[in-house]
Amino acid sequence: MRHDVLSTAMVVITVCLISTLCVATSIQAQSQPAIQWVETSQLPKGQGFAARFVADRNIASHEDVLFADDFETGELGAKWDDISNRAHALAYVPPSGDLSLLGERSLQVSAKLNENTGGGFTKWFASTDRLFIRFYTKFDANCDYVHHFCTLRANKSLQGKERWSGFGGAGLLPDGDERFSTAIEPWGNWGKWQPPGRWNFYSYWHTMKPSPDGKYWGNGFRPEEQPKIERGHWICVEFMLQHNTPGEEDGEQAYWIDGELRGHWRGFNWRTNPSLLANAFTLESYVTDRWTQQTHNTVFFDNVVIAKQYIGPSGAPK
Repeated sequence: MRHDVLSTAMVVITVCLISTLCVATSIQAQSQPAIQWVETSQLPKGQGFAARFVADRNIASHEDVLFADDFETGELGAKWDDISNRAHALAYVPPSGDLSLLGERSLQVSAKLNENTGGGFTKWFASTDRLFIRFYTKFDANCDYVHHFCTLRANKSLQGKERWSGFGGAGLLPDGDERFSTAIEPWGNWGKWQPPGRWNFYSYWHTMKPSPDGKYWGNGFRPEEQPKIERGHWICVEFMLQHNTPGEEDGEQAYWIDGELRGHWRGFNWRTNPSLLANAFTLESYVTDRWTQQTHNTVFFDNVVIAKQYIGPSGAPK
């Protein structure tokens, strides 16, 4: 997949050297204090407020919702601010599986080697101190590894060029007043795990650790053990980001799969400026030919919600 600095243990981060050999070294992603796995988390799990909204219908009316799209109405990407759709990679299609849960349309992203790299949507939004982002996804039965997935980015503002400050910069150390990001994505452990892999955070911020090559590739966070991602099934994915107080290492992130809290980490120094906020979410599936061998790689998305509190899985018909 990518150059990666990994956190596979509960309270340490494991660095995997980008070479033919992987050497595990116990380090800290930051100095005082180290980023820590929260062993006994008080975060909610299971059902959230979405349980009251069958298939997310009218969920945008909830007071804590900042953005919602179930893809049921409108032209392609009508509710989003930016569309990446090279070679017609995106389409609305009827969802296979439980139609009563996901409605009548889902977003299909078709990444085809030598034709396109996939695509997706980006939404800028007015942020808040603690953010929750939830979406449904399904990997086609033949989907290989993906290179980029769904990313939350902090930009200097929502206006002009400043709203792009959190984009790009791969391999470079972010400035604490310019950008940080975290992505929830499948990771294949250098081809050791069956595609598409297992869930993982891939995070950039100004006090992150460098890779052994001296560059700054995303630091990875995931539990030591978790199930592989099953292809051909709809999965409810949710993640949370807590902004830090500038000057303090009190930022957090966590993720849930089908309402199960898989991992919660605290101790992040995401930013140095209080005006730098996580305010852009990119929903995408992007592939490269470095690890992806399958020619056609299809991923589906549905029922996207951004909110101020835990969302949980969509409400099922009674």
